[in-house]
Amino acid sequence: MSRELLQEASERLRAAAEAADSDVQRRIYDQSDALATLAAREEQPDHGRLARHMNELAELADATDGDAHDAVVDARSKVSTFREGVEGV
Repeated sequence: MSRELLQEASERLRAAAEAADSDVQRRIYDQSDALATLAAREEQPDHGRLARHMNELAELADATDGDAHDAVVDARSKVSTFREGVEGV
């Protein structure tokens, strides 16, 4: 499990925020910031926290299209891959 996946997801979301409509732009940016914070922490995030991020990213994927949608979907995939390596559940 690599925290780099969370950082990559954060970067993809920043790209998505730039390509998104203004109504979802802030929500995408907030998720990007939250994932960057998780990547920088020493403690491992738990499944519940990661699930909440994945749910929010699914909603954002539904609310976007084009390049923004593709970037959000890619970020969600990276979080999912990271989550597979988290112990528990």
